[in-house]
Amino acid sequence: MKIIQIISQIALLYAFSFLGNILHDFLHIPIPGSILGFLLLFSCLFTKFFSLTYIQNGAGFLLDFLPIIFLPSIIGVMNHSSLLSGEGILLIFSVVISTLITIVIAGLTSQGLEDKKEKKRKEKKKCRIHSSQSS
Repeated sequence: MKIIQIISQIALLYAFSFLGNILHDFLHIPIPGSILGFLLLFSCLFTKFFSLTYIQNGAGFLLDFLPIIFLPSIIGVMNHSSLLSGEGILLIFSVVISTLITIVIAGLTSQGLEDKKEKKRKEKKKCRIHSSQSS
């Protein structure tokens, strides 16, 4: 039964990707269809049109096999390492810098969201205390 659930969740994820490609073809938007599909999926999850549990197992299954997708490019780099010998240090530098920038931005974003949630919790607590005192 779980395999059917995973297959249906992967089909739902594929449907969003397919819908994004259709939007890309009809609207001639300069954004790839897969990204449009991702944005549609994100908007459905964000607006709680459907729950994360509808795609969680299927997405986890796909993520388990993600490293296999990168094997051909890794083997290509290993076979043609002479191409990277000249600019290899620049490539490593750019990868390290972009990774650090991504980590900092993700950290600041998550910290900002956590602070916002904490403010809401404090406001709700104050409202409960104030309403119980006035009663």
